[in-house]
Amino acid sequence: MSNVPLVRRAIVGASLAHAPVDIQLVQEDQWTPAALERAGSTLKALNRMAKRPPVHIQFEDVCYTVASKKGERRILHSVSGEFRSGELTCILGPSGAGKSTLLNILAGYTSNGVNGRISVNGQARDMRVFKKLSSYIMQDDLLQPRLTVAESMKIAADLKVGKELCDAEKELIVEEILQTIGLWQHRDSMSQHLSGGQSKRLSVALELVNNPPIMFLDEPTTGLDVVSIRQLVVLLRLLSRQGRTIICTVHQPSASLFTLFDRVYVLSRGLCCYQGASPLLVPFLTEIGHICPITHNPADFVLETLVSTTEAPAQMSELCQNGKLCRDLDKLTSRGRKPVLHSDESIQRIFVEHVAKEQLLRMEFATTFLSQFWILLKRMMLQTKRNSTALWIQLIHHVLAAVLLGGIFYQIGNDGTTPIANFKFCISCLVFFMYTYVMIPVLLFPMEMRMLRREYFNRWYSLKAYYAALTISSVPLMMSLGMLFIVISYVMSGQLMELERFVLFSIVGLLTGFCSEGLGLLVGSTFSVTNGSILGPATLAPLLALCCYGMGFGKFIEPFMKILMSLSYLRYALSGLCLAIYNKRPLMECDDIFCVYSDPKLLLRDVGIMNDNYIIQIIALLIFTAIHRITAYFALRYRLTSEFTSKFMTYISKFLKHR
Repeated sequence: MSNVPLVRRAIVGASLAHAPVDIQLVQEDQWTPAALERAGSTLKALNRMAKRPPVHIQFEDVCYTVASKKGERRILHSVSGEFRSGELTCILGPSGAGKSTLLNILAGYTSNGVNGRISVNGQARDMRVFKKLSSYIMQDDLLQPRLTVAESMKIAADLKVGKELCDAEKELIVEEILQTIGLWQHRDSMSQHLSGGQSKRLSVALELVNNPPIMFLDEPTTGLDVVSIRQLVVLLRLLSRQGRTIICTVHQPSASLFTLFDRVYVLSRGLCCYQGASPLLVPFLTEIGHICPITHNPADFVLETLVSTTEAPAQMSELCQNGKLCRDLDKLTSRGRKPVLHSDESIQRIFVEHVAKEQLLRMEFATTFLSQFWILLKRMMLQTKRNSTALWIQLIHHVLAAVLLGGIFYQIGNDGTTPIANFKFCISCLVFFMYTYVMIPVLLFPMEMRMLRREYFNRWYSLKAYYAALTISSVPLMMSLGMLFIVISYVMSGQLMELERFVLFSIVGLLTGFCSEGLGLLVGSTFSVTNGSILGPATLAPLLALCCYGMGFGKFIEPFMKILMSLSYLRYALSGLCLAIYNKRPLMECDDIFCVYSDPKLLLRDVGIMNDNYIIQIIALLIFTAIHRITAYFALRYRLTSEFTSKFMTYISKFLKHR
């Protein structure tokens, strides 16, 4: 690795010969056709090292139907079209036209309720291969917090490229992308400190590291100012000039922005109203009697026409045969437009060869499970370490709770006159571990879900590797803070200072926290923050009630209630804490003439724990932990399917309707 800087300087000097032009082009907004032609020569190292085939997407008679309260509703009506490599395509249309729906279908993000034919380079689309060749940049800038730009890019390269390239080549590609995209000067900036335009460019850069030949962007200009919007579109045009197929939805582009798109696909009411080159949109509208004024923005004019005229969408759809006819500027090289890079025959041959190679490798991801696990674990640990505010809050929370609890039950651990108070100390410790570690993932994990959805859909890593890293990453902090709480509260409450009892007590407490965190992950991965904040405590309340049932009449607990109590993992935790403190213990100190519970066995009998075994309680807690974690994994896996929310709410609506 000592030669990496020399290698990088040598290759960058050759491959970024035009980099100053490109950076100035993006940052200063000095776009010209000649500049774009020169810009097309950038990212040489990326294109050379991570070779990918050009991709043409064709779709015919695509329909999309969703279930609603009033029955099925059709969003797309047999639309057709074609998006070719080397072109920047804009999907345009009024609100509710189906732009994002079509983009989701083409990207493979939505599959349920879709009918029609989608092919890639003349062949039926194989989603396993297609997802390796495509990336989907969603509308929100979902960037991992507390990572610098360079760190984010390095992690993306390690996950998405894997062993295909060596570390020196990865560093070169990262530097080349950041130079081209205009973020090299901000490589040491934290992602949360970037501006809106910089965040959007970083989202593009992260998906570029494995050189995808096709990129989908949903409303990439939303929330950006005029200068940032133009910079971004110029950058996308630059990337398309290198043979990529770039498709994006845009709400209402300006006139100057509209001319930067090679192909425009207009949707309205689920129908394709135009497909073809942007300069030919105005002549197309003229054919149906809608003449665009010279001073008018063609994008604004077509949207106004579609919204204000009821018959215009049907007329335009009929004229272009719902997308089957395309208005192209054949063999034109003006306006910065480059000719097709390959013939259809060569593109199909390259693609078939690439598919054969992918099938031969039989690798679903670029890296192995262990590599993904290790990279993600290091990322999560680094982010936790840098989140100093959260660390201080948790530290103060654990210390204050321990001191408060120790003060309330001060030196009662060996007092035979107040054994019930010591039993309440065990319940209080249980409640602390329960609520603390259930509510943290309930409140925080739904936010993580949004970033997970983007990275998982773009095939950065497997869900198993992510979930394993997520499970392990929380253990060190939980053990350190949990032990701090146990030491303070255990000593202040005056429990027997025997190492074995302290260790047994600590094991149950930490295991209760780990099991509770699994339950919190289950709730957090299934519901939003609002719903989870309601459902989490609502779930814990009956579990806690079952846990404490039988206090004072333990040996007379009904058989049916014993069955219900066995369903609460908190019951096993409480039993384990009590056994750690009271099992095989000598008589407690008694200042009065007679203490009913000076013999610990009587207390264990009256709370219903006399016949319990400590090992059984630990095994039960481990079983509940496994159940919570495994169920949370499958809930997370199901949630990551794009149709989860709509399908779930539809089923709920139908159920309520038939009540």
